[in-house]
Amino acid sequence: MNAIQHWSEIPPFESEEDEAAFWENHTLDTKLIDSSVHRFDSKESTSITLRFDPRMLARIKRLARGRFLNYQSMIKQWLAERMEEELNKQDRP
Repeated sequence: MNAIQHWSEIPPFESEEDEAAFWENHTLDTKLIDSSVHRFDSKESTSITLRFDPRMLARIKRLARGRFLNYQSMIKQWLAERMEEELNKQDRP
């Protein structure tokens, strides 16, 4: 079983069958999983205010409802994912 160390190691799949075949021989490294999970600590939380175009916010809320998420949680998840991408870009030679 091959352990995936970085998200970039996961190729784009042309079909669900290709994806299933890939995951039969691969797994996510536990360090990668741990780095992707946000553990909320209320002592470290800071409130901020963001201004959104009302149409954009409506679209975000609609997307979140479709995923059964709170829209604020989804935005935090998006920011965390993007931050990981940017940090990974910095770590690459």
